Amino acid sequence: MHVTPGKIKRLHWGCGSSTEPGWINSDIKAGPGVHLVADIRDGLPLESDSIDYAVSIHALQEFSYPEIVPVLQELRRMLKPGGVLRMGLPDLIKGVAAYQAGNRRYFRIPDKEVKSIGAKLVVQLVWYGYNEAVFTSEFIEEMLFKAGFKRVDHCRYKETASPFPEIVQLDNREEESLFVEAVK
Repeated sequence: MHVTPGKIKRLHWGCGSSTEPGWINSDIKAGPGVHLVADIRDGLPLESDSIDYAVSIHALQEFSYPEIVPVLQELRRMLKPGGVLRMGLPDLIKGVAAYQAGNRRYFRIPDKEVKSIGAKLVVQLVWYGYNEAVFTSEFIEEMLFKAGFKRVDHCRYKETASPFPEIVQLDNREEESLFVEAVK
């Protein structure tokens, strides 16, 4: 089953400066193209059961462990029954594997910041102090089920298990990310 793109409502939560036309772009900070400026911990001003699908790329890690399930519950609240949440998250396992393999190219931290590969691993995982959580596939799956989602699919970059082929449009940072979809 495919859904016609023109008839759907889609949320890009945690968009930062990467706003996209055709999406409801939401972030905690105002900026060009950001339609909803709100802290998700206070709730987003969207109706329950109103969004066909939501996408978040590298935003959830900015929340502490106790905040993760409530944030996911708020994203679930807005989704229509059967709606899908797709997330790209920094993958702890990929980072450790790059460290163990001595793959300096994997790390996005310049040598002027830190030089050793172990230091690059740490700075990238905490992303200069912005990140409060790290993720494995198993961890995010458990958090999504705790938040009330009924199905979780582990996906590849630019591939979806959902009926929305365009849900992968916002995918980026393939090398360092895991991708997951959860169904309400």
